[in-house]
Amino acid sequence: MSLRINHNTSSLNAHRNLVKNDKRAESSLEKLSSGLSINRAGDAPASLVASEQMRSQIASLDQAVKNSETSVSMVQTAEGALTEVNNLLVGMRQLAIHAANEGANDAVMLEADQTEIGSKVSAIDRIAQSTSFGKRKLLDGSNGVSGTAIGNGLSFVNASTKTQSSGDKGYDVVITQESSAASLAGTQALTLEAVKAGEVLSVVEGGKSATYTTKSSDTVESAIKNFAEAARKSELAVEISGDNAGKISIMHKNHGSGYSLQASSSTAGILSTEANSLTTAMNGTDLMGTINGEAAIGTGDTMTGLVGNQTTENLSVRFRRPEGVQPFGGPTNVGIVTVAQNALTFQVGPDAGQTVRISLQNMSSNQLGRGVANQSGFENLGGIDVRSAKGAQDTLALIDQSINEVSRTRSELGSFQKNTLETNIATLRTTQENMVAAESSIRDTDMALELAEYTRSELMKQSSAAMLSSANSSPGKVFSLILDK
Repeated sequence: MSLRINHNTSSLNAHRNLVKNDKRAESSLEKLSSGLSINRAGDAPASLVASEQMRSQIASLDQAVKNSETSVSMVQTAEGALTEVNNLLVGMRQLAIHAANEGANDAVMLEADQTEIGSKVSAIDRIAQSTSFGKRKLLDGSNGVSGTAIGNGLSFVNASTKTQSSGDKGYDVVITQESSAASLAGTQALTLEAVKAGEVLSVVEGGKSATYTTKSSDTVESAIKNFAEAARKSELAVEISGDNAGKISIMHKNHGSGYSLQASSSTAGILSTEANSLTTAMNGTDLMGTINGEAAIGTGDTMTGLVGNQTTENLSVRFRRPEGVQPFGGPTNVGIVTVAQNALTFQVGPDAGQTVRISLQNMSSNQLGRGVANQSGFENLGGIDVRSAKGAQDTLALIDQSINEVSRTRSELGSFQKNTLETNIATLRTTQENMVAAESSIRDTDMALELAEYTRSELMKQSSAAMLSSANSSPGKVFSLILDK
């Protein structure tokens, strides 16, 4: 054993270990007190990067859940308002049914029905204009897809969130096949002789039928009118007319290949090919063409952009050639339709682009019940009038269409809430839970393991301190040897 006094390597070694053990104990104490295994970048640089990325994702997931929950509240607000609109429409239908009972109503009763219907229409308009979520109006049309058509006989029907905005130039509408209605025309005139003999005229449409047997007091003109009235009372969707020669024509009120009719007469040629045998009318045709150069499929006088179209998916327009305009000889540009996309967009995910959209259409009375064929000239729900028998019947058709439109919108909102938002919330929460668990395994302190490490470091620190004290006493032994001399 050698003894030195200029350099005490044993003391230096003990001091180095004491400092190391003290730092370990200090680090363990910090981890135990903070609960985090990574308190600064120097603790674990690579793990810190992974942890911070996860923390960012967790915070974004939390906000996405809150966004989705807020969106659910907004959807429920709109759906609740539409529930009241539905209730008002049901009440209006009840009043229209009462007004249609023309045999028991007088003018005062009909006026009362119309007044109450007008009040309910005003209530629908008030709901449409006032329903809001925060400062945002929901049912006034500002959050839907809007469109306008420019062209004689052309009108905008509908669009969806998948339809692209057209800009001011709009989309060209080209018709390749016009729509038409099923029709049947007699080849023989209804003569006064046949009328006096009691001609039997019948028409069948939509599972219903009407029959009129001419009377000896009828003229040819009155017989045709009475036949038409019988069809109206039976609620057949047909128009019956006669020309100056007495030939009868029957046409379906609705265009398209999906509507048909049959007719018969007791004299061959007046309506049916054979006497007392039903003859089926010539089928109607569906509107066909293109919108913005993309294919559109027709149903009746309406055609809709195909699913998968780049710009016009679900865009619907209606066209009927105006009276006095010659039939088209080929593909014809009939106008333009402009589309403005104002659908609501919701950020429902933690990353950019994770959005969903829904359109809320205008629920005002002048936007409900449009496009319903009727004999009273009603263009929408806002113009209905039940003070005549015909008006009451036509009002029912517009109210039924309005109920379908509102119910369909409610169904879309319910589906959006259940299948998009609520499902998304459940998925986000599961993802968030797993992400938190993963981040915890990286960042959080294992308390049991760290406590054992802290205890070990404290013991080693105390041992190092004792050894340092012993090492520092070694030079003193040299002086003891000198003094002994």
